[in-house]
Amino acid sequence: MASTKDKSINVLEKSLIELEKLVEQLESGNLSLEESLAQFEHGIKLARECQNTLKEAEQKVEILLKKTVDAETVSFQEPDT
Repeated sequence: MASTKDKSINVLEKSLIELEKLVEQLESGNLSLEESLAQFEHGIKLARECQNTLKEAEQKVEILLKKTVDAETVSFQEPDT
């Protein structure tokens, strides 16, 4: 079963691929004005979702760094085998 982190990465990757396709469609000039506006609106929604996902990841990294900056160092010991 996929973890939440894996799902977020998968959703982000799919959204970025979909955004690339939207941009190609819009740049082609083959869409009507109404279709272009609908695609643009969908692209904005996808871009915001990607921004939120990346912001959450950045916040997690900051939290992890804060936890480790003051962390006590411990010498590495190889496990007994």
